[in-house]
Amino acid sequence: MSRRILVTSALPYANGHIHIGHLVEYLQTDIWVRFQKLRGNDCLYVCADDTHGTSIMIRARSEGIPETELIDKMRTAHIADFAGFQVAFDNYGSTHSEENRECCAEIWAAIREKGLLLEKDVEQLFDTVANTFLADRFVRGTCPKCGKKDQPGDNCVCGAAYSPTDLIDPVSTISGTKPEWRTASHLFVDLEQMREFLDHWTQETDALQPEVRHYLSGQFLHEPLRPWDISRPAPYFGFEIPDSPGNYWYVWFDAPIGYIGSTKEWCKKQKNQRYEDWWKSDQVELHHFIGKDITYFHTLFWPAMLKVAGMTLPKKVHIHGFLTVNGEKMSKSTGTFILASTYLKHLDPSYLRYFYASKLSSRVDDIDLSFEEFAAKCDSDLIGNVVNLASRTAKFAQQTGLSATYPEDGGLFEEAARLGEEIAEAYENCEYGKVTRLIMECGNRANKFVEDHAPWVLKKDPAKIDQLRDVCTIGMNLFRQIAVYLAPILPKLAEQAGALLNAPITSWEDAQRPLLGTKVNEYKHFLNRVSKEGIERIMSESKETEVNANQPTTGDSDESLKAEPLLETKIAIDDFTKVDLRIARILEAEEVPEARKLLRLTLSLGGDERRNVFAGIKAAYDPKDLVNRLVVCVANLEPRQMKFGLSEGMVVAAGPGGKDIFLLSPDSGAQPGMRLH
Repeated sequence: MSRRILVTSALPYANGHIHIGHLVEYLQTDIWVRFQKLRGNDCLYVCADDTHGTSIMIRARSEGIPETELIDKMRTAHIADFAGFQVAFDNYGSTHSEENRECCAEIWAAIREKGLLLEKDVEQLFDTVANTFLADRFVRGTCPKCGKKDQPGDNCVCGAAYSPTDLIDPVSTISGTKPEWRTASHLFVDLEQMREFLDHWTQETDALQPEVRHYLSGQFLHEPLRPWDISRPAPYFGFEIPDSPGNYWYVWFDAPIGYIGSTKEWCKKQKNQRYEDWWKSDQVELHHFIGKDITYFHTLFWPAMLKVAGMTLPKKVHIHGFLTVNGEKMSKSTGTFILASTYLKHLDPSYLRYFYASKLSSRVDDIDLSFEEFAAKCDSDLIGNVVNLASRTAKFAQQTGLSATYPEDGGLFEEAARLGEEIAEAYENCEYGKVTRLIMECGNRANKFVEDHAPWVLKKDPAKIDQLRDVCTIGMNLFRQIAVYLAPILPKLAEQAGALLNAPITSWEDAQRPLLGTKVNEYKHFLNRVSKEGIERIMSESKETEVNANQPTTGDSDESLKAEPLLETKIAIDDFTKVDLRIARILEAEEVPEARKLLRLTLSLGGDERRNVFAGIKAAYDPKDLVNRLVVCVANLEPRQMKFGLSEGMVVAAGPGGKDIFLLSPDSGAQPGMRLH
């Protein structure tokens, strides 16, 4: 039975452009939504620009334009960035819309009717130079709980939440001056009245990840909940509160309501759709995807607001961690604070979609974008596995077409079809890393079949045309299964596969039935290897300031070679995972007369990919005994120019040396090109 699912991502703030850190969330959400739609579920994905607040007002002043012009300009840029990464919203709205104003008024009336509003005077920080009260994000100071300096006005890296007035030694980030205290009347929601509901919803349902439940219990629910400050006095860019002139709804009140406003906007564009059928229905699953920095708002204030207003409660709040780049926080000085638009100028978005997917799980873990690992993984998995499978069979299949009946393939298609439900369950649970591992294993088995049956050899014998057609039919169908399973992550690849085979991928069930008796169109290359020059250009263009050219860096001089002894050098597990270990077949082996220890090996890494490698195993192996042997090769080692020629990799071996060198031999189920995980 089809499920009705409403999905949201956190609203990006209209004061800056989308960067690759933001994209962790939107790609994670888009993948989940595409999966649900492929499964046949009625899934609606809404988002909007978060447009209100002091920061928008201040920026518009600095640019000399109205706030509405600023937010319209930024919304256009956001939509273009998301479209470039193939993030497919059903509706992308704005919190400044009339639909959102209407929804805010509806929820506000419910809060007031339930007697949850309090009014009291508040001492608030005021910037006398900028002539404005200071929003949380415009104040920095020392955390009142852990003592860490230079923290934002509402929360600390230690996890503490507070108001700007709690900060020690606050400073205005607008003018750089010390703000003064001023009193203004504020409206509050008495959140403690919702204690019983929040205790149950956060601790006794499956709406939150275990670590989030523990976080809320330890940080907030162990003591009375503080009233939530829900208004701001003028001057403020936002919606004025209808029954409280001179006061405006605080941005954190109307921002999540933007989910409802965007849905309402979408419904107005459709036939026979009412927003109440999405937001006031027990037949709808509501799923929020957010970053861990806004856990507090989405797991306490927001569900309380929805409960009071009789709205649909979240079935699941999917919370993810932060992004680091090359092991560090994103930085403009190092070129790792990368805008989405900068990335799109130089690299295919499919790479980032796949790499993030390979790293994401259901846990609140940070993920790291190591560009070395990024290039190695995309080249190995996408090019060496998936694209390689298509390219090695499609050009022959174009000539033969597909067989009328599915040939015997040793159970490969059936095995991949059976895996469909396991892969689907992993998608459902946001275990995308598991998804990619299972799919790549299917690819390894399919590539082995093609390698073993060598259509490029069959093509040379006209008498074997039927056998060639059968091999191509199997190869193309195994590729199509992979394209179906990867479709949520790589929608462009799914479109290309559909065009190649004259059969658009429209359903998860497409992986359960082989495609037979049809022609195959001309193969057009799907994806190239990751361009190192592209990565370098991205980082170069992302630098705000140049690094001092005289600053020493590792490897710049002979002095850098005077490191600690090799045996004492330690690497992290993440460093080891960057090594691309692949199965290779030795096609040729010969001595290097001028070298005392070396043999020259010609390796096959599958298909037409060949590598020339020098290996120091001359004392242990006779070259003729090595031909056709399978070995493990380090495939992403930087090529090294030796006086005997260029070495394009390394063969893995063990032993003390001399005659005692033992090549690592894969088991009989391995095949050239397979990646070892």
